[in-house]
Amino acid sequence: MTNKPVNQALAAEFGLNAEEYARVLDIMGRTPTLTELGIFSVMWSEHCSYKSSRVWLRTLPTKAPWVIHGPGENAGVVAIGEGLAAIFKMESHNHPSFIEPYQGAATGVGGILRDVFTMGARPVANLNALRFGDPKNPVTRRIVDGVVRGIGGYGNCVGVPTVGGEINFHPAYDGNPLVNAMTVGIAPADRIFLSAAAGIGNPVVYVGSRTGRDGIHGATMASAEFGADAEAKRPTVQVGDPFVEKLLIEACLELMATDAIVAIQDMGAAGLTSSSVEMAGKGGVGIELDLDQVPQRETGMSAYEMMLSESQERMLIVLRPGAEEITRAIFEKWELDFAVIGHLTDTGRIVVRHQGRVEAEIPLAPLADQAPLYHRPTAPSPAPKPVGAIPAARLADDLVKLIGCPDLASRAWVWDQYDSTVGGQTVKRPGAADAAIVKVDGHRLALALTTDCTPRYVAADPEAGAAQAVAEAWRNITATGARPLAITDNMNFGNPEKPVVMGQFAAAVAGIAKACTALDFPVVSGNVSLYNETEGSPILPTPAIGGLGVLEDAARAVGLAAAPGQDLVLVGAEPSHLGQSLWLREIAGQEAGPPPPVDLAAERRHGDFVRARIASGEVRACHDVADGGLLVAVAEMLMAGNVGATLAGPTDGGFWFGEDQARYVVAVADGAALVAAAQGAGIPARLLGRTGGEGLTLPDGTTISLATLRSAHERFFPALMET
Repeated sequence: MTNKPVNQALAAEFGLNAEEYARVLDIMGRTPTLTELGIFSVMWSEHCSYKSSRVWLRTLPTKAPWVIHGPGENAGVVAIGEGLAAIFKMESHNHPSFIEPYQGAATGVGGILRDVFTMGARPVANLNALRFGDPKNPVTRRIVDGVVRGIGGYGNCVGVPTVGGEINFHPAYDGNPLVNAMTVGIAPADRIFLSAAAGIGNPVVYVGSRTGRDGIHGATMASAEFGADAEAKRPTVQVGDPFVEKLLIEACLELMATDAIVAIQDMGAAGLTSSSVEMAGKGGVGIELDLDQVPQRETGMSAYEMMLSESQERMLIVLRPGAEEITRAIFEKWELDFAVIGHLTDTGRIVVRHQGRVEAEIPLAPLADQAPLYHRPTAPSPAPKPVGAIPAARLADDLVKLIGCPDLASRAWVWDQYDSTVGGQTVKRPGAADAAIVKVDGHRLALALTTDCTPRYVAADPEAGAAQAVAEAWRNITATGARPLAITDNMNFGNPEKPVVMGQFAAAVAGIAKACTALDFPVVSGNVSLYNETEGSPILPTPAIGGLGVLEDAARAVGLAAAPGQDLVLVGAEPSHLGQSLWLREIAGQEAGPPPPVDLAAERRHGDFVRARIASGEVRACHDVADGGLLVAVAEMLMAGNVGATLAGPTDGGFWFGEDQARYVVAVADGAALVAAAQGAGIPARLLGRTGGEGLTLPDGTTISLATLRSAHERFFPALMET
């Protein structure tokens, strides 16, 4: 690499087009050095600059009285009461996880953990949103195995519980799986650490692991679609060490208890480049780095390699004058590297020195202000195919097939590889409630956490599908009794240079904005991952939503398990919509029709009603109705509680398998009273049946044993992973 001349051809290899390279030449007034070109290429990559998405992201609602910091920091921050704040974000590691599933997923977890604890929070929970290819594709098994082991291996070792998430399978992800990792932490609301550097002359220190050659140009790799040579990109995947990450968490939190820190930033995508450029740029100062002082684990590293390395478990900190020795003592106690590698200046430039030479000198303002910003052409998504002839539903047979299909089957094989209770604060483990519940240590407060998206809805109607993803996250939090506060998003799409893909993105942002506004559920952080396609074949548009809510008393959280002697009540309109439903796909063999419409006013009314009934103690169990429809929701409640039920109502498939929105199934002692209360509030409700016995008796008189349901539900993952 170091022998190649710096020119347009090399810039193109680095991901800069001719216009962007010309802009670099104009800013520099000369041909850049190799290191300078590397800095421009990663900072102007799609992954770091959001050059195709910024224009749309600015339209999202990001403010509320409880929002302390919205987008622009390492993670979002919301007040949760009692002087505390929740800090959270979701981020993608899609491309690395396709190339090297274990390390790609593991370092995705490590990176999002650092985004949270760099702001002063102790991480308390991890979640993930995973999308894999066709289970019949032999590659899928290898990727599922590596990703799940990578998430568990890193999260379990670092001591942060993995408490929730979601998994979908679809052939559109065959060449490009999605691995979205979310972390949530807790911090005092008045002790939030930010990344803007300040104080001319203040020392800049490097802490954590040593720098190696792993991950060089990882950000650039994540900003391009895959071709047939994807395997050759393996060296751009980082290698993580969760035990070092655990030490780094403890050392940083110990240092944060002092007054030593002015600003702090993790070295994530683009490593030392992004951390130094972003810190100095946000603070409106300059920065000088001496790379001779950077701890290195390999010999002969060049300035270019050190600046672009994405070695893991590293942080960059601006200290107050004189705080070097207390900082050194803390990091040496935790057996981590510490080095003063530079200082802040008043030049407004980044200056990089190595072995007595200036390897880079770039003005920071134009590096940010003149970063590319594209208004790419958009085109509407084609109308979905109309729904063809629909067979008559066979309630028992169809239910058994549905609950065993890849998108609805038990995830116990996955959850069992994650430590969901380390730390002792997990109140509702994976599968026990619609959202995970994690208690705040030393307080009655608890957080409700979820990730949600239905990509087939988004593909059929990007705006409605994205709004539905937000609404489902809001419902899942509500179904536990928690008050929804805010979301983080992970926008996974194909090549933005294709107008249809860019149209999907723009419409999805509009849908998220509408739903967040209607539900008082602002966006406080997020991530954009584009170019998710291989050899021109894009993924389904997947705007994953990570939701967070708060319960004032963890003991009042409600799960989904029904118990004997309870009435089951549907809160919400009676269903009929089969377009884009799992029943239509799995039973009728069609991916067709529009997705279910989203009535945001109804979502708000129905959810507020259910939450109030949970708070009153009337609701004993609650489950939102989503994939698979009403009968699947009931079956999941019964399997969770190991109890049967007898149901009444129509026998048509639209009623039991339609995926209409704004609906909940609640278990109560007196169903008639709840129905009357709902109808008195102008909310549709219907008594579905009563729990008891050892089987599910359907309206057509058929009975399915719980053993049959559970056997069908639990066989998919063990069978997939044994092949």
